[in-house]
Amino acid sequence: MTKKLSEMTLEELWALFPIFLTEHKDYWENWYQEEYSFLKTFLPLEVQITHIGSTAIKDIWAKPIIDILIEIPHSFDIFKIKDLFVTHGYICMSEETKRISFNKGYTEQGFAERVFHIHVRYVGDNDEIKFRDYLNAHPNKAKEYETLKLQLWKKFEHNRDNYTQAKTDFIKKILSE
Repeated sequence: MTKKLSEMTLEELWALFPIFLTEHKDYWENWYQEEYSFLKTFLPLEVQITHIGSTAIKDIWAKPIIDILIEIPHSFDIFKIKDLFVTHGYICMSEETKRISFNKGYTEQGFAERVFHIHVRYVGDNDEIKFRDYLNAHPNKAKEYETLKLQLWKKFEHNRDNYTQAKTDFIKKILSE
């Protein structure tokens, strides 16, 4: 019998959902647009929805996971937004006072064809848009980021936290420029 995702240890989850990178795919933008349209069917009109992450950066290798930032007004109760996502098929992965993350496309058998990470934050609580825009405007820096990610891929294939942490200095350097 297969364990439910909620019953798996972090190590089991990382084994089932390893980090892997692939060349940039033009259809990632279509996947984002389709998910954007779905999100608009149940989210309040006041939210801002933005494609972030490496799949939103032209011509670099990325994990084939579409990252989407949902910015909500400060007047909203972030935990009421949580209920909307859960009832529409997303899994809550983490929650803090001012941030909640969801995913869709994770199954007991591994990744589905389309995988999404949703980052819900209050308006202005992000650096991801600035980072994405900078790398799209500076292809040489985007290639440096790609090279770093390719170097880290196999080293941290089964440890997402360390993979993310190992990219932090590069990201901070870009954001300070």
